[in-house]
Amino acid sequence: MTALPLNLIVLYVEDPKASADFYAAFLGLKPMALSEGFSSLTTDSGLTLGLWRKATAHPRAEGGPGSSEIGIMASGEGGVAALYDRVRADGLNIIEPLMTADFGPTFVITDPDGHRIRVCEPDK
Repeated sequence: MTALPLNLIVLYVEDPKASADFYAAFLGLKPMALSEGFSSLTTDSGLTLGLWRKATAHPRAEGGPGSSEIGIMASGEGGVAALYDRVRADGLNIIEPLMTADFGPTFVITDPDGHRIRVCEPDK
C-alpha cells in the first residue's frame, strides 16, 4: 500500500481571519485563503493549516481546544530556548513554561481559541 500524504490539519476557530493573523505572525507564513468562514496557511514543506469557523463546520465540530496539540519542532542547538524567548517577548499565552521532559526541552502556548501549540526538538 502506498502511504498517503499527511498534508492538512484543520482547527475549528471562532474567527478564521484573527486566527490566520496569529499563525501568520507566529509561523512567519502568508495566508493562502482568507475569508469569514475559512482561512489557511501553507508551509514550505506543503503542510496546510486550515482554520474553519467552528459555527459553520459540517459535520458539527465537537470537543474543544486543549484536547490535542499541534507541534513545532525547533531544530538546532538551543532552538527551543530561543523560540521560547521570542514567545515571551511577543507576549503570547504560555501555559507550560520552558521545561525538560523525557523527550527534551519543551514549552506550550495557546492560540486565540485555546488550541495548544507544543514546541520541542525533532525526534532523534
